[in-house]
Amino acid sequence: MTDLPTILVIDDEIRALESISRILDEDFDVKTASTVGEATKILKEEWVQIVLCDQRMPEQTGVEFLKTVRHRWPDAIRMIISGYTDAHDIIDGVNEAGIYQYITKPWHPENLILTLKNACKLYTLQRENELLAVELKMSPSGVSKRVTKDKERLRQDYDFDDGIIRSAGSPMDEVCKTLRQVAPYDVPVLLSGSSGTGKELAARALHYGSLRWNKPFVVENCGALPDELLESELFGHKRGAFTGAVEDHIGLFERADGGTVFLDEIGEVSPAFQVKLLRTLQEGEIRPVGSAKTRKIDVRVIAATNKNLEDEVRAGRFRADLYYRLAGIVVRLPDLKNRPGDIPVLAHALLDRAMSQLGKIVSGLSQEAIDCMQAYGWPGNVREMQNEIQQMLVMGDEDSELGADLLSRHILQADPVGRDEPDMLPGLISLEGSLKDRIGELEARVIKETLIRHRWNKSKAARELGLSRVGLRGKLERYGLENVKPLPAKRKSTATTG
Repeated sequence: MTDLPTILVIDDEIRALESISRILDEDFDVKTASTVGEATKILKEEWVQIVLCDQRMPEQTGVEFLKTVRHRWPDAIRMIISGYTDAHDIIDGVNEAGIYQYITKPWHPENLILTLKNACKLYTLQRENELLAVELKMSPSGVSKRVTKDKERLRQDYDFDDGIIRSAGSPMDEVCKTLRQVAPYDVPVLLSGSSGTGKELAARALHYGSLRWNKPFVVENCGALPDELLESELFGHKRGAFTGAVEDHIGLFERADGGTVFLDEIGEVSPAFQVKLLRTLQEGEIRPVGSAKTRKIDVRVIAATNKNLEDEVRAGRFRADLYYRLAGIVVRLPDLKNRPGDIPVLAHALLDRAMSQLGKIVSGLSQEAIDCMQAYGWPGNVREMQNEIQQMLVMGDEDSELGADLLSRHILQADPVGRDEPDMLPGLISLEGSLKDRIGELEARVIKETLIRHRWNKSKAARELGLSRVGLRGKLERYGLENVKPLPAKRKSTATTG
């Protein structure tokens, strides 16, 4: 008997079934079916957590089949995979069949596995909620106390000091000071900063630091949906409002009544939708799609963007009146390259989180790895660092220290002052001096990166670089690298979480 979650994959193309099954086999108990009849038989006999169905099937579409699954096996998480991304297909899937995710072809194996694992977590949460509902009926006072306790713990997790990880004297100190001052007041906040700087984390800190902290906090990525679907998601719709609207749908603004709505990537919404959003913010009411009646809502809106909205307003791409409705207070989050002192504590905290998620334990990060991270500009900010550390953990040996040799090559070759030009040889335009000096600077960087990857084995480094050991030794002397020694292979981590 396997402990792996069971997933049913339905596709009339046998090669597609074999490909998906091979990729998912290590993480899931995969059942496959090439026809609707085979799939139905499996659902009757097996306890299936996830149904992943191709949209284009000869007998009926994936959405039509998943409508049946929703009726007969409502607990199963339903997902569509298709090479077609028609907006009406997506809307039909979400509304008629209760689709959790619409996966487009070609799909990336790692992203597919991650999506399915998240679906498994959702399935588990649904079952837990069902049990909680039963328990609530049996013992309402006890459950109420437990929910309150859980909310208090969640509030602590997003505290300005404990939740936002940083070092003493960090540029984030000023950001957190502003967030703490603004949080109790019911004013809209616009969070501005590059992708990956932690805008959603800041939004949650604002919510849990406000008087609305025990009410809902809902998130919508405005750049990920077409207008008609975004309008339905935020404002809701009435049954029959459009093709596929088979039942009433409550929008996120109504679900968050009394709480906070976080609108991420607000700079991506179309001019047409900006008008609809402006009306909602001005009037404090929503009108579901297909309804003639409006509904009053009481929410605090926090918006975020990686664009300069002032420039967008001047260029006529973003309405000035909507901007001023959203930007009651503007808080700008600094890039990670401007927070070098935060990198060590952030790296250790992200490693602790990755070890908890992946169930793999190591003794920490080497100082050499931390030094290399601090020399890199991190254009993808905290999200990029999170991915890098997760990769290091996966590739490293259990119970050992993660060294700099596990870092990606572009990080090891980074300009020491942290200025990275994405479309050029790293740091070339930032170097000063003669051509000989510039070439020498780049050569020293390449040699050091190669030595780190080979754990300072000079023979291996010389072979890769096409040098003799004598030639490599001469270059090490020339660039002052001959006395640079790697740190011991093992050292206990000094990780902290803020």
